[in-house]
Amino acid sequence: MPPRAMWTGQLRLSLVTFGVRMYAATESTRRVAMNQLHEGCNQRVRQQLTCPVHGTIGRDEIVKGYEYEKGSYVIITEEDLETIRLESTKAIELVQFVDANEIDPIYFNAPYFLGPDGPVAEEPFNVIREAMGKAGKIGLGKVVMHGREQVVALKVDGRGFQLTTLRYPSEVRQGEQFFKDVRLIEPEAEMMQLAESIIDKKTSKFDPDAFEDKYKEAFFELVKQKVDGETPVTVEDEEPAQSFNFMDALRQSVEQSAAPAPPPAAKKPAGRSASAKGAKKASSKTASKKKPAAKSVSGSKKAPKDAKKKRGA
Repeated sequence: MPPRAMWTGQLRLSLVTFGVRMYAATESTRRVAMNQLHEGCNQRVRQQLTCPVHGTIGRDEIVKGYEYEKGSYVIITEEDLETIRLESTKAIELVQFVDANEIDPIYFNAPYFLGPDGPVAEEPFNVIREAMGKAGKIGLGKVVMHGREQVVALKVDGRGFQLTTLRYPSEVRQGEQFFKDVRLIEPEAEMMQLAESIIDKKTSKFDPDAFEDKYKEAFFELVKQKVDGETPVTVEDEEPAQSFNFMDALRQSVEQSAAPAPPPAAKKPAGRSASAKGAKKASSKTASKKKPAAKSVSGSKKAPKDAKKKRGA
């Protein structure tokens, strides 16, 4: 089953217009997320809205305001926002083309994939894609999303396009303000030669699979150990060197780079890992318990604070 499009509209280049579908390019659901629980009974806590003057209030008493100076707010209603919200034209209009290396990556924001909207759109979609790929250009355009005009960059990606929203200049800081106090020191020729040698030996094609999210793997392994009643394994931090000689470090780095690299470890099968199964097992166990006696898998059972007081009495 093909993935579901999050947006459908038109791609417009001069007088040429054809239908396109936009798909999310990232997975936010794969991030590690935890819930806040009440220690002891392990029930999820709820956040209450409070006013420093009137105490607890309901969500129907909330309005939005913009702080135009310290402690002073102007109230902005939904009706106010409707007057400035741009009407979606459901069209990505390409207005300019630039070389692929001309855009500073700091302006890149959120990536998406763009494909044709059905067989009728495939012919113009293929023509524009092939022409852009042959020219080695990136298209810059505008599209209204969520009531706001977004600047987007469109580049060829295999049989389709990758569309990335761009940050406005007012949203990007310039690096000069952070580097203005850095002294310019003429490096020694030997140091430069060693550094260039290290860079040359470590230069290779980018492979995203070579970089693993070790924190996520360790987190789910920790969850599995707690569910299974095991004592979590503590990872010891490496002790930093007491003294540091930059020239010696360069020479040692060159020697290590010259040594043959160990063969890459065999990749795990694409199926669910044991850690992911452990996490699912943990969630199913928690869901099967009735309130208020939620089960703790922290390794040491703690009674609610009121119960502790009663036993002390």
